[in-house]
Amino acid sequence: MRYAALLLALMLAACGRSGFHMTDISGAMPRLDFHLTRASDGRPVSGETYRGKVTLLYFGYTNCPDVCPATLANLTGMLAKVKSPDVQILFVTVDPGRDSLSALREYARAFSPQIEGLRGTANQLADVARRYRVAYSVDPAPPYTVMHSNAVFFFDRTGRVRLVTTDTTDPAAMADDVRRLLN
Repeated sequence: MRYAALLLALMLAACGRSGFHMTDISGAMPRLDFHLTRASDGRPVSGETYRGKVTLLYFGYTNCPDVCPATLANLTGMLAKVKSPDVQILFVTVDPGRDSLSALREYARAFSPQIEGLRGTANQLADVARRYRVAYSVDPAPPYTVMHSNAVFFFDRTGRVRLVTTDTTDPAAMADDVRRLLN
């Protein structure tokens, strides 16, 4: 009887797994929704702008010495494996005081044309960061210090949050998950 109960428990646990490499947070956070400015053309965009694409949302800044460039390079590697124009990466600056639209545009473009830099006012940034529980701070006093969370959020084509990761070191695994979201 114990073995049957154990087997049933293991089967039920397996049924609950999503099969994704990254953490499945479907339904745990709000849909993709924000109002920011796109660095590539200076136009206002919202979450609705990216409906129909699998969209990745990442917060950082252009002067980041390590985490941001490594994360964006890994995400670019994932894009190369997926090879789909229906994947969009949004890089939201947490340092709008220093990250001008032109600096943000050039920074994002250096990684991939599928990465868009986004910038907002202090209130817009605080709103979108609060929405996705992203911590950040900027201390302009010398030495200028910026802190930010390193989570990458993955939204499906309808704008529903599906996955999150803080480890982007396996572009192949991320590509597998993104392909599943594309289908």
